[in-house]
Amino acid sequence: MNNFSTSTGTALDAFPTPPCARTLGFKFLSLDRDAQAMRAEFQATDAMLNPRGTTQGGFLTAMLDDAMGFMIVALTNGEKAPASVDLHTQFLRPAPAGAYVAEARLKHMTGSTAFTEATLYGAEGDAVAAAVQTQRLFSIPPRDSH
Repeated sequence: MNNFSTSTGTALDAFPTPPCARTLGFKFLSLDRDAQAMRAEFQATDAMLNPRGTTQGGFLTAMLDDAMGFMIVALTNGEKAPASVDLHTQFLRPAPAGAYVAEARLKHMTGSTAFTEATLYGAEGDAVAAAVQTQRLFSIPPRDSH
């Protein structure tokens, strides 16, 4: 089983890496509990390019969505799993194939809802896309230690 556990040091270590995250080349970078923020790296491959030769917007949105969702799991110590209720993405500049860093931030969280935002940066540090999201939170059942 391919787990996040290669280097996160968070609750993500207890869960298998979802296939969608593997497709997007997800790599955990850091979690800042005080700032309620997480950083992750993604890889846009040639298979994700549109006819103009830039990363199709749905893949960029998926990267931002994964970063915000995994942040919630990590910040709640694996007690909550999010489901997107609303997701708004702004595409700021063309994004060629390559590595991208997402910075996700928690704006507000109740017992059943989280409001998050994230920005995706290219290799030169330029923002290529940004998103705001509302997530419905669900309890994650305790995992067996066997």
